[in-house]
Amino acid sequence: MRHGPAQLAIPAPYALPVGFAMFLAVGTVAAALHGRLPATGVLIACAAVAGGMSFAAEPVASVLLAGIGWLTTAGFSRPPYAQLRPTGPAAAHAAVVLGVCALAGAGFGQVFRWYWRRRTLVSMGTRMRAGRPAPKRAAQPDGEPAPAAGTAAGAIGARRRLAGVLLAATLLPLLTAVLAAWRPHLDLADDLLIYLVAVVTITVLGGFWPAVLAAVAASLLLNWYFTAPIHTFTIQEPKNLLALLLFVTVAVAVSSMVHLAARRAVQAAAAREEAAALLELAQTVLGGADSPAAVLDHLTRTHGGQAELQERAGGRWVRAASSGVEGSLAAASRIDIRSDLTLLVTGQASSATPALLAGYAAQAAAALDRERLRTQAAQAEALAEGNRMRTALLAAVSHDLRTPLASIKASVSSLRQTDVEWSEADEADLLATIEQNADRLDALIGNLLDMSRLHTGSLQPFLRPTAIDEVAPVALLGLDDSLRLEMAVPDGFPLVLADPGLLERILANLFSNALRHSPAARPPELQAQLIEDTVLLEVVDHGPGVPDEQKERIFEPFTRIGDRYPGGVGLGLAVAKGFAEAMGGRITAADTPGGGLTVRITLPAASEDKSVLGAES
Repeated sequence: MRHGPAQLAIPAPYALPVGFAMFLAVGTVAAALHGRLPATGVLIACAAVAGGMSFAAEPVASVLLAGIGWLTTAGFSRPPYAQLRPTGPAAAHAAVVLGVCALAGAGFGQVFRWYWRRRTLVSMGTRMRAGRPAPKRAAQPDGEPAPAAGTAAGAIGARRRLAGVLLAATLLPLLTAVLAAWRPHLDLADDLLIYLVAVVTITVLGGFWPAVLAAVAASLLLNWYFTAPIHTFTIQEPKNLLALLLFVTVAVAVSSMVHLAARRAVQAAAAREEAAALLELAQTVLGGADSPAAVLDHLTRTHGGQAELQERAGGRWVRAASSGVEGSLAAASRIDIRSDLTLLVTGQASSATPALLAGYAAQAAAALDRERLRTQAAQAEALAEGNRMRTALLAAVSHDLRTPLASIKASVSSLRQTDVEWSEADEADLLATIEQNADRLDALIGNLLDMSRLHTGSLQPFLRPTAIDEVAPVALLGLDDSLRLEMAVPDGFPLVLADPGLLERILANLFSNALRHSPAARPPELQAQLIEDTVLLEVVDHGPGVPDEQKERIFEPFTRIGDRYPGGVGLGLAVAKGFAEAMGGRITAADTPGGGLTVRITLPAASEDKSVLGAES
């Protein structure tokens, strides 16, 4: 954002003491030369000081500089010096010349700063576009609008300035009356110090401008009541003139320092608030709320107003994220982040400084980029998973599916041979081979289709109370050596809340895996028990088992750890896990005491309430 006009100019609290000192130097030189410096020379010197300081200072200072220059010209143009001559052609001519010079200097200063402002770009690579209204400022606690940060008026509010003026109007006349009564006991130095204390008191309450008013009024009161000749603005002794001018200079300088200290305190408080707001924003983003909408929501929630992040796409600006926006933000401040991204804000409180808004804009842009990177990463991961799945499917088709097909084809071709007489036993063996390999194909294709349903998200389980002792025998149908499996399900075992078809597929895959790995002397088992409101099913085999570091991997698709038996693609346990989780359950693997693998399935028990819910779903 570019600097405002006053931010490139010397603040009035700095400019006025310098101007006082320069005019004091002109008056001192004129008095020292005692007439050798003509009135025209004094006027030219004062005009140069007024014009130069007005050019460098804030515009408001030019009025006071012109007035002080006119007083200097009127009092030091000719002897007797320090005698004000507010009337007459010379005074009118000086007023016109000094007024024109001060206004011209202020005007040229404004033009110069405007031109320089157009050539300079500041503040973190962003800029606020010209012609847009500034954010709405909130009211201060005393009810007055808060001025812009960095301005001189931002140090002390209007009410305090008014109180300072009233104190000056009350205190100075009262102090003058008291000092006039004590005039025989005090000298001019005492009066100067007492008035200086009064001016500093007014500064502490009302700030710089009431202090300037008090300093000028005090100097006039000192001139009128306490410098000889009394009750005139003529100063008889040059040392009194020097003391009076030094009093004004010191009073204004001290007032400037007090005011600037208050101003620095306000700026420090604003900087602390800005730093705290940025820290809170950073904590919000690091805490996980790092989407563009979350950043803008934090802005509007903390500082009010509306905010909208726009992105240029297809030759026009489209909304990427927004907060508190109803319709469009036509009359809003625009913060350009980059050529294709901009932030529109309006209605924020004064706490939302330009630097803070720039920080929000940068965070919103970074959050947008991170969000898109996450989306791209997820898409890339999905593509990689899909490629891995397709590669595994091709491998399965090339070997595990072709092997049973080859056996079926060979058996059928043998049965159809007319030149060979097959015995009944041979025909039975060939037909058994055909049936066995057809069942194997059916199981493989079923697992592939089930895994496809899980990956596409098309699986919708229908949960209802289901009896374990009814589903388990059905799951054994078509399995080799199914009679070897032992079921230890107690009579009257509670119903489980599950989809019967999915539960059957889970048990069938687990039974098949257990039968393949259990030795003939130690058959696998199905055990069931109720733990509070949860049903625990355990399929126990006594085979070689699985190492602890591989127990999680066995549930991944196309994983076959230590499987020495042909005819599988490593999908059975993966399908079982997917179906169990789809029904709200959980499946884990553990070691069997004495050796082997135990697969545990945890499903909710079917209570009366759950039965109703399951039927309604």
